[in-house]
Parts: sequence; C-alpha cells; structure tokens
Amino acid sequence: MLRSIHVVRMNRKGLVPVAFLAVLLLFVAGAGAASRPSAAELTAITERGRLLAGYDAAAWQATDAVLATHPKEGSSNRYIAHKTETGWVVDFGRLSVTEDKFLVVSEAIQSGGQYTVKSFDPAREDTGWNLAAARGIEMAMRDFHGADRPYNVAVLPADGGSLYVYLYPAQVKEGVYPLGADVRYRISPDGTKITEKRQMHKSIIESVSADPKVKVETGYHTHVLSDLPEDTDVFLVLTRLPHVPEIVVTQHYMYTIATDCTITVSDRPK
Repeated sequence: MLRSIHVVRMNRKGLVPVAFLAVLLLFVAGAGAASRPSAAELTAITERGRLLAGYDAAAWQATDAVLATHPKEGSSNRYIAHKTETGWVVDFGRLSVTEDKFLVVSEAIQSGGQYTVKSFDPAREDTGWNLAAARGIEMAMRDFHGADRPYNVAVLPADGGSLYVYLYPAQVKEGVYPLGADVRYRISPDGTKITEKRQMHKSIIESVSADPKVKVETGYHTHVLSDLPEDTDVFLVLTRLPHVPEIVVTQHYMYTIATDCTITVSDRPK
C-alpha cells in the first residue's frame, strides 16, 4: 500500500453528492488578526486553500494510477506532490536511511485529466523539493497530536523558500466531510526545522448527511479565538458536495467564502 501508518489517502471515486447539514461549531484557532484583514491577506488564504484542494485531489488520483501498476509492496511510504505549469506531479517513495535523499520509486504526471506513471528501479535519488518536503513531513508528524482518526498530509511552498506542511483529517465516509483538529506548520527550506506552528482548528466536526430533498444554501461555523478564516475552510468549500458557500464568524468579523473561494468580510452582527 502506498500509505503511511499515520497518514492515509482515500479514493473519492463513486462518492454520491449529498446535502450538507449546516451546523454551528465552536472552533478554537491560532492567533488571528487584530484589525480588519486586507484584500491581499484574504486572497492569500484563498490561494493556499485552492492549492491545498489541488494537492489533495492530485494525491488520490495519482495514488489510483500508481496502484494500477502493481508496485512492489513496501517500496514506498510517502507521496509528495508539486504543481507545475502543465499540471501536478506526484512522487512516491521514501527517505533514505541517512535522510539525505528521497528515493522515488514511482512518479505520476498529470496530463489533462489523466496521470501517466513512470517507475524507477533502482530508485531515483532526489535532493531538492522532495527531500525537503519529506523531511518536513517527518518533523511535523513527530510534533503533531491530533484526533484519534486517519489524517492526510500536504506540502505547499511558502515564501522565503520555506514550506508549509498541513495535517488535516481524512474523509473516511461517503458524504461526510470533516473539518477541524488540523495544523499548518512552517518548515525551514531544508525541511529540518519547524519555524512556526498554527493550530487552525482544535475541535472537529463531521457533517451529517441531510435529507436529499433538503436544499442547503450555505454552511456555517464560528472561530472563537481567530479573526481570520483558515486555509482548510477554503478547502472545505472546494471539496464538499454539493458546493455551497461557507460563513465563518469570528470575534469581530463575518466572512463569506463563495463557491469560487473568493472571501468577503463584514463586521460581525451585533
């Protein structure tokens, strides 16, 4: 299996769209904004959320493609994706014993809606992005203490050559979309040091499938200690079916994340 013990990838093929039951949820997040966020800040959250959703989709689609080639069991325990100008590339492999190389055994390259798989025997030795990302994942997972449930992992580039490592709950049931108990780490460019840890949400909730006849217009939750929406709030809007906006209420503001993931902000109603 191309999965680690702690982090899993769920195949979403065949999921049936169901109505999402909007719920009120009290979330506790990291330190938020002291003043109304700028358009640039909200755009950055949107873009990270979009990239996170793209990474997630690329990972499970590439996993399906690699599994179809019947790779040698135990040859890989990590997947690492990165976006190129032509699409996503997902590498499957493992850190070397000395953790100075990432050994790629399979590579899935996106072309249109399909992934083409290349296999490497002996494994291809990478010392760039894949190595830093793999080290960063190991650092984050050693520090992380989440809910007792399967988690997914994603790595995105951050400014200054550093990287973000996300750990967020995996979807394990059709039509049920988890949100919460997730963390974003900022990792040094070489992947060996955690420079920032942001607890995006502490509490976790999984949506309950509503009556298919019920039309849900929007989702809703609150952040108690943060004055900003989180990257995974945008991720939820992109991955939840049916696609509906999400309202995020913080101590001072109310945000609406539209289905195109643009974020608007207004003062919280009195």
